[in-house]
Amino acid sequence: MTAAGEGGAVFPELGAAPVDGSEPHAASAALDPFAEHRTQRPSRFLYALNPLAKLAAPVPVMVVVMFSRGIALPLAFIVFAAAVLLIGARLSGRAIAALLLGIPVVALVLGVTFGVWIDPSSVADHPEASITLISIGDWDFTLAAYLVGFATGLRILAILLLSLIAGITSTGTEFVRSMVQNLRVPYRLGYTALAALRFVPRFGHELEIIRAAHRVRGTDVGRGPVAAVRRSLGYIVPLLASAIRHAERVALAMDARAFGAHRTRTERHLSPWRVRDTVFVACFLAVSVVIAVLTWGR
Repeated sequence: MTAAGEGGAVFPELGAAPVDGSEPHAASAALDPFAEHRTQRPSRFLYALNPLAKLAAPVPVMVVVMFSRGIALPLAFIVFAAAVLLIGARLSGRAIAALLLGIPVVALVLGVTFGVWIDPSSVADHPEASITLISIGDWDFTLAAYLVGFATGLRILAILLLSLIAGITSTGTEFVRSMVQNLRVPYRLGYTALAALRFVPRFGHELEIIRAAHRVRGTDVGRGPVAAVRRSLGYIVPLLASAIRHAERVALAMDARAFGAHRTRTERHLSPWRVRDTVFVACFLAVSVVIAVLTWGR
C-alpha cells in the first residue's frame, strides 16, 4: 500500500482519496475499523445527532446520579436510558436481552458484592438494620447493608447506560471530527490522537496476518505454555517492523497533505451542530430534571 493510500485510511478527514478511483469507504473498511460504513440514512434518531449532543445531554445527569444516595433516582435513570437506547439505537437481539435481563441480574449481584463491604455500624440507624439476611459467626449481613450496596450498584449501572447513549451510536472518528469543528479543538491534537488510537486495531490486523503466515509455514506447532511463549516471541519482530513501516507511511502522508502547516484546514466530512441537537439536549435535560425532582432522596 502506498503512503497516500495508507494515509487516507488513517486520516479520511484530510481529504485523501484512493489512488485506484474506488470508493473511499470500501477501500479502507477492510483494514480500518474506524472507516465510515454508513451509506444510507440512519433508521434510528440517535445516529442522526451530533456526537457532542449525545455527550452533553447525559453528562450532567451522570453527575447528579453520582452524588445521589437513594435507590429510586438511579433506578429511574436506568429505565430512562434503556428506553432511549431501545428507541434510538440499533441493538442486536443479544444486546436487547442483556439490557432487559442482564442489567437486573447484575444489579442484584452488585448489591451483594458492595453490601458485604458495608460497615455494620454505619447502617445501624437504618430501618432495615435489624433484618439479617446471612449470619456467619459474629458477622451479620443485614438488609440495610444490602440496600446500600444495591443503591451503589444502581448508580454504576445508571452511569454506564447513560454513557452508552453516545458510546454505541458514535465512533471515535465522529467525536474527534465534531470536537475539531464545533469546540475548536486544534486539529493537530485531535487527528494526531486519532491516528494513535487507530494504530491499535491496525496492529491487531497485522498480528492476524503474521499468525496466518506462521500457520502456513508450520512454525506454530506445539502445545502448552512453553510453545505459546515461543510463538508470542516470534510475533514481536515482524509486528515491530510492520509498526515502524506503518508509522513512516503515516508520517509521509501527513507531510504530503501539509498537516500542521496552517491553523485550520478544510474537512471532508462536516459535523455541524443542528437545531435537532439542541432540541435533543433540551428535552433530555428536561425529562432528567423531572425525574430528579420526583425521585431525589428516595
